[in-house]
Amino acid sequence: MDKNLKIFTKNLDLFYGTNQALKKINIQIEENKVTALIGPSGCGKSTFLKTLNRMNDLIHNVKITGEVYLDNLNVYEQFDIVDLRKRVGMVFQKPNPFPMSIYDNIAYGPKIHGIKSKPKLDDIVEKSLKNAALWDEVKDRLKQSALGLSGGQQQRLCIARVLAVEPEVVLMDEPTSALDPISTLKIEDLIDELKEKYTIVIVTHNMQQAGRISDNTAFFLTGEIVEYNETEKIFNIPSDKRTEDYITGRFG
Repeated sequence: MDKNLKIFTKNLDLFYGTNQALKKINIQIEENKVTALIGPSGCGKSTFLKTLNRMNDLIHNVKITGEVYLDNLNVYEQFDIVDLRKRVGMVFQKPNPFPMSIYDNIAYGPKIHGIKSKPKLDDIVEKSLKNAALWDEVKDRLKQSALGLSGGQQQRLCIARVLAVEPEVVLMDEPTSALDPISTLKIEDLIDELKEKYTIVIVTHNMQQAGRISDNTAFFLTGEIVEYNETEKIFNIPSDKRTEDYITGRFG
């Protein structure tokens, strides 16, 4: 693999109490690429995703050993958590807009990070909504509640909200699983555009989606990475029988 790495992990283990959810995860995530994490439910994909911006810190009884690096800095030792979450944004499975206006949803993060100037905030809101392919649909209703948007629009709003603080990495945990096919396609097109500026890591249950949008794919099973390679190789010539069985629908 090209060694233009954004994130890598070394022997990452994670325990919920005595239950080991991640086992010796070693992965190299390339900059400006889309990396898909696939595997059956409960295999550790989302748990792993959340180690990358320390969302698991919020969970009681979690113990993490091993190392996670972002730009060669140890995420658990060399980062202030607020700075880390600014650089590594997250989009969740269900759209979760704040109960406020479309404008305020986007301006929220920049304000927290100290931007107070109205012209600057206006500019960030417009740019973020454009980057999330939503501007044309909402530009005349920025003062209206974000909760009035459709599900697909809400998810693109959540992506715009992440982009507003200018992250370097965008984590997506099954971002289209609650959406209809047309909204799903819009988000997939968007992901393809975003990788020019961002490094994207996406958890997906949808094999076709992983095949369509990702450059590299990691197949997780019972807390381990069975195989990690270019997506084309994983889908066409997997080196592990378990990968082939999962992709062809024999289990999962």
